[in-house]
Amino acid sequence: MGAYRMWVELKMEKDFTFKLLFVVLFLGVFVAGGFCLEDADSDAVVYIVTLKQAPVSHLYGEEFRVKGHHHHNSKNHGSGNVSRLDKPSHISHKHAHNASSTSRMHNSLLRKVLRGEKYLKLYSYHYLINGFAVLVTPQQAFKLANTREVSNVALDFSVRTATTHTPQFLGLPLGAWAQEGGYETAGEGIVIGFIDTGIDPTHPSFSDNTPERHYPVPQHFSGICEVTRDFPSGSCNRKLVGARHFAASAITRGIFNTSQDYASPFDGDGHGTHTASVAAGNHGISVVVAGHHFGDASGMAPRAHVAVYKALYKSFGGFAADVVAAIDQAAQDGVDIINLSITPNRRPPGVATFFNPIDMALLSAVKAGIFVVQAAGNTGPSPKSVSSFSPWIFTVGASTHDRVYSNSIVLGNNITIPGVGLAPGTDSMYTLVMASHALNDTAANDMYVGECQDASSFNQTVVQGNLLVCSYSVRFVLGLSTIKQALETAKNLSAAGVVFCMDPFVIGFQINPTPMRLPGIIIPSANDSKILLQYYNSSLDQDEVTKKITRFGAVASISGGLKANFSLSAPNVLFYSARGPDPEDSFLDDADILKPNLVAPGNLIWAAWSSGGMDSVEFEGEDFAMMSGTSMAAPHVAGLAALIKQKFPNLSTAAIGSALSTTASLSDKYGGPILAQRSYANPDSNQSPATPFDMGSGFVNATAALDPGLIFDTGYSDYMSFLCGINGSAPMVRNYTGESCGASTMSGTDLNLPSITISKLNQSRTVQRTLINIAANETYVVGWSAPYGASIKVTPARFFVACGQQQVLNVDFNATMNNSSPSFGRIGLFGNQGHVINIPLSVIVKISYNTTNS
Repeated sequence: MGAYRMWVELKMEKDFTFKLLFVVLFLGVFVAGGFCLEDADSDAVVYIVTLKQAPVSHLYGEEFRVKGHHHHNSKNHGSGNVSRLDKPSHISHKHAHNASSTSRMHNSLLRKVLRGEKYLKLYSYHYLINGFAVLVTPQQAFKLANTREVSNVALDFSVRTATTHTPQFLGLPLGAWAQEGGYETAGEGIVIGFIDTGIDPTHPSFSDNTPERHYPVPQHFSGICEVTRDFPSGSCNRKLVGARHFAASAITRGIFNTSQDYASPFDGDGHGTHTASVAAGNHGISVVVAGHHFGDASGMAPRAHVAVYKALYKSFGGFAADVVAAIDQAAQDGVDIINLSITPNRRPPGVATFFNPIDMALLSAVKAGIFVVQAAGNTGPSPKSVSSFSPWIFTVGASTHDRVYSNSIVLGNNITIPGVGLAPGTDSMYTLVMASHALNDTAANDMYVGECQDASSFNQTVVQGNLLVCSYSVRFVLGLSTIKQALETAKNLSAAGVVFCMDPFVIGFQINPTPMRLPGIIIPSANDSKILLQYYNSSLDQDEVTKKITRFGAVASISGGLKANFSLSAPNVLFYSARGPDPEDSFLDDADILKPNLVAPGNLIWAAWSSGGMDSVEFEGEDFAMMSGTSMAAPHVAGLAALIKQKFPNLSTAAIGSALSTTASLSDKYGGPILAQRSYANPDSNQSPATPFDMGSGFVNATAALDPGLIFDTGYSDYMSFLCGINGSAPMVRNYTGESCGASTMSGTDLNLPSITISKLNQSRTVQRTLINIAANETYVVGWSAPYGASIKVTPARFFVACGQQQVLNVDFNATMNNSSPSFGRIGLFGNQGHVINIPLSVIVKISYNTTNS
């Protein structure tokens, strides 16, 4: 299978250049699934077309969002009916008419431009953007791009998916929850929308069975629940208040697998069920995996409501056209928060990374008052690896938390080797038997037989009652062999347990604890595995003539890995968590925006799992799974944002982000600096203090975020001025928003964000920040540390600010040397009522005044 990309520049009428990135795939045979596409042109692909006329949300604003909305017209994105439970009676007929009339207008435009030609419209977008997704040829896309009503044509692109203890680690039971009445009310009245792989509605994490307390569906939410064979009537309730799926773009490509992907909101992957329960899963749900109990689970906002917009799928990931449709629907339904544990597969091309259909749809969502959380991506630890770009999106990286699971094996020579595995231990020493030494006479000549995938290859008499030693090769990484199948082999052979030794060719792969019903351990280090094998080989007795083994002399015992250990050094930034600086464009120029915004727990997170989840074979059939990634970090913040929204319902989206950022922790539990892992191989041995490009403002502090004291606010007009300030951006701003750039522009540095990032400090610069006091009257003292190669001064150095009043800070930067390495500092505001405001400073290129040349 080959592929190439080709840039084509299309000259538009109003003297600007429009670019289309054509991706041509040689797929052999194109098979259309779900559509009758025999007559479609072979070079037809999906484009997202934006029109100049403003979308509904820009016309009606917040009043429209709150009073209720209809779903947009779309073709083939869902095959289900509507559940009566989630079809609100307060939907306006006027707004339903707007949706249908917009769709008719889109149809009319396509007929006019593509007279008599074949095309297939997939979606009509009308709420956040006015446009549609359509399957057409590049020549037809050219015609659409040159049509007076059309402002932008973008090629569809692919996207991908990027707890029992974390509430305690974040201090929720005695902190944020306790402040607001306990877990019984935490997040009540807030709807979190998840753009993900769907949900398993039968999971107890999403039950509404709370007879002791009234639990109404929020009046401002007007979503619906699809009804299909996979998602029957009654799947939604007062907890799970809406569920839909979007797959039209995938179906047109012929890659939709109905047996794996489910043409319904049901989660065939597991990822979406997991993220939804991290943010808003019910409190006190018992976590039982492989027959072992691991505690009780809770989401961050256990009384928040869940709305699901499935746009990602197990077999292929997802596509922007479907994701934009899901975002448009979520905003239209009236969600308060959107969680995106997904990132694009490539950096958006063009003038700036911010100009892509997903980010621009999210800008309209923010304008409508929706707080947007996105995973930073799992492409760290290299610089500029972050995959969430825009300042209106709250980007979350991943950190450790203080709970770890580990076990060990003690050899007969008293050497102890550490390992991983959610498994019971042995009660005594047992004989070790290598799989390759236990083959029966009829075993096939299989070079992978040592991976213990087929019980029929082994002599049960040799294995029975002993510890079976299996090889862990790269085939386990690729999913060709599984721990689960090896355990089944050991069980069928009546082994006392299983030991997995690491193949020396598996370098740097991080192995998560895996559930095992038998005593077992995975030795993740090739060097430690070599120590075990040396002991094993030295303990064998062999016949000198036949070379057959006459006695297995090596013995060992396995310590159980079911009990958690707790570390004081957490949190640390994980090696895979994507890093800043924020790339402004495909040339990797630096944006004056801090990314990520902060970090949250993302490693080894217990949360709900779908009964049909196939994303991790080791957790198939389980109700819970332990997963890692920035995908797990983002919903922690989405849930905490629900708590802030509940306490401060009138805070803007930027103010919610400010409350989370300025209160973030800068130290670990022991009081030392937060460390960042710097390499994929041996990450714990390659750590150094984290910078703002690793962790943003720091590690999320749930309790402090509910009482931030001062907040920074930024609005839609500021984001527009920022976009207009990018060189050559005016056509793209007009294309995506329908608005023209005026005289007012600003750089990213001048956005009123709770951080200051300067990609290029040319001698000196003054930056202003405006703060608003949302607490009682307070006097603040200002302190700071300057980035290396620069000096700073903040005025005023002391100020009093009354409740509801503003205070302007002036920050003067001066370069003291020529330097192109990023350096970092901080401004701290210390209030006499206990509030502490943290403002990270990042300066990349410093150019000082050159006295010699002058």
